[in-house]
Amino acid sequence: MPAGRPSAPPGALVLLTRPECGLCEQMRAELAALAARTALPPLRLLDVDSDAQLRRRYGLKIPVLLLAGIPVCSVRLDEAQLLAALAEHAAQTARGALAPADRG
Repeated sequence: MPAGRPSAPPGALVLLTRPECGLCEQMRAELAALAARTALPPLRLLDVDSDAQLRRRYGLKIPVLLLAGIPVCSVRLDEAQLLAALAEHAAQTARGALAPADRG
C-alpha cells in the first residue's frame, strides 16, 4: 500500500478511526443504519494511527470516511454527500468500464 493511501477494493469505503473514539463509533453506527436502508459498498475500518502519513493528514479530523481513497466526510456522516459521491463514483466506473469500441 502506498503510504497515506489506504488499500481497499475499488469503490470500497474506508472509515479512519482510532480506539476510544466516540465520534468514530457514532459514524460507524450511522453507516450501519444507512446500509440497512440502501446498498453500500463494503466498509473497512482502519486505525488512523497505523500509518504515519495517515495520522499526519487525518489524525485531527477523525472519523474520516473515504471512498476509493478520497475523503467524503469527516467528524459527522453527511448522508447526502456520501450518496452523491457513491453515485458519481458509480458513473465514473461505468464510463471507464466501456470498451473503446463501445464508446461510439
